[in-house]
Amino acid sequence: MSDSTSKNQINSINRDLWPLYVLNGVQSIAFGSFIVLVVPLSLLMWPGDDYHALEIGILITILFWSGSFCGLLFGRLVDKFSRIKIIFFLSIFRGIPMIMLGFAIPGLGIQTWGYFIAWVFVFGCFSGGMYPSVVSLSNDKVPREIRSRFFGYYEIVRNLSTVFGFLIASFLVQVGLWRQLFWGIGILILIFGIFTFIHVEEPKRGMMREELTLVLQDESIKYDFQIDKKMMKKTMLSNTNKVALIEGISTMILMGSINILILPYIQTEPHNIAPFTTAVFMVVFGLTGGLLGTLLLARLCDKIAKEHPVRRLPIIVFAITGGLLTFALFFFLPWPRLTVEQGKDVAYLMTRPSIYIMGAMFFMSRAIFSLYMVNQVPVLQEINLPEAQGQIISWNQFLESLGRGIGPLLTGILLFFTVNNYQLVALVLILFILPGITLWLMALKWFPEDRQNIKIILEERAKILKDRQNSTSTPTSRLLKP
Repeated sequence: MSDSTSKNQINSINRDLWPLYVLNGVQSIAFGSFIVLVVPLSLLMWPGDDYHALEIGILITILFWSGSFCGLLFGRLVDKFSRIKIIFFLSIFRGIPMIMLGFAIPGLGIQTWGYFIAWVFVFGCFSGGMYPSVVSLSNDKVPREIRSRFFGYYEIVRNLSTVFGFLIASFLVQVGLWRQLFWGIGILILIFGIFTFIHVEEPKRGMMREELTLVLQDESIKYDFQIDKKMMKKTMLSNTNKVALIEGISTMILMGSINILILPYIQTEPHNIAPFTTAVFMVVFGLTGGLLGTLLLARLCDKIAKEHPVRRLPIIVFAITGGLLTFALFFFLPWPRLTVEQGKDVAYLMTRPSIYIMGAMFFMSRAIFSLYMVNQVPVLQEINLPEAQGQIISWNQFLESLGRGIGPLLTGILLFFTVNNYQLVALVLILFILPGITLWLMALKWFPEDRQNIKIILEERAKILKDRQNSTSTPTSRLLKP
């Protein structure tokens, strides 16, 4: 495939899916707001108290875990029904909780915390079906040769929205407009859920599999196979799938710990970097790193893996190792000691040389780890059937979300028992990258066989669909015979 053809394809995909990109962005702002505002939320609930690490850790854990459990239910629905209708339904029940959070009564301690817990639980539950829907949709709408770029653009929107969302959310909370923040996000989710339902067309399931493309061009033929227990064991429980599922827990324990560990570390004594200043730091350094990884490196990944998809696996290993080791280094760098007023002064902070050293580390971490996100899903799509895309991603999401949920809870517990020894906690958490590295290296010998297994099954099903087509068609010459 020529570069011009690939460019035309991705441009066409982007034009068709733009409301989905924007919806992803707005929902990322909502999700990210809970992460970046961990300290302000604690102060909103308990004014004048020290940071309530355990209670906020529980809140973030519920945010992740509610989505992981409900995602298993939505994964099955995604493989049976219209993905676009499901996305619309999910948008309604993600927008409403955000609006309701704007009516919270601050300063009541455990009561305010309980109110947030209730609506965060609802928001989290309906977040569980979004990513399986997008992955299943892309499997039938996006050509295999440009999948890293598609997920790269999807990640760019998420990263842009998350980082600028950090900036907007921290600023609005700092000036006392936290209610308007939640109301605005909730309304935008509802609006772009409607746009997605109206604009994005539901694709025919299985259309982008090369084994099925020819027969499915007939409008009267539909890919209507459903996964059963025998086929689930043969495909979804393959060795490579097991690797992706198990690895997700350990890696995401660390990923779920990053913000919940870094933000209190730099926003409390003795560093006192204000939430808005933190957001500026993330925009300047993290955004550029994320854009480099998703724009340039995703394109490179598609080229490297075009003829040999197994090459995505060592890229994932590199992403996990490089991206997360740089995370641990953050706690051993010379962060400046600031007063509260200095921590709010962005211009002053940017004159400190140490900020640029830390910024370079943040840049590298975001750029490298972006390779994980744009390669993992194409790997899973290669080794699973069209009717199992939603379920395998929901399984993966379930275990990853468990890991992400364990991360904040574990971090809160470790900080509590180590009396906020951030360096020691970071060293303990970094050990969780070892299982992921080992498992993906082992999968190098299993992936080609698992991929070939799917190819054989789909070739057999293409023959079945072709026979259906022939049996339902009646040649004109036969009709004209006396």
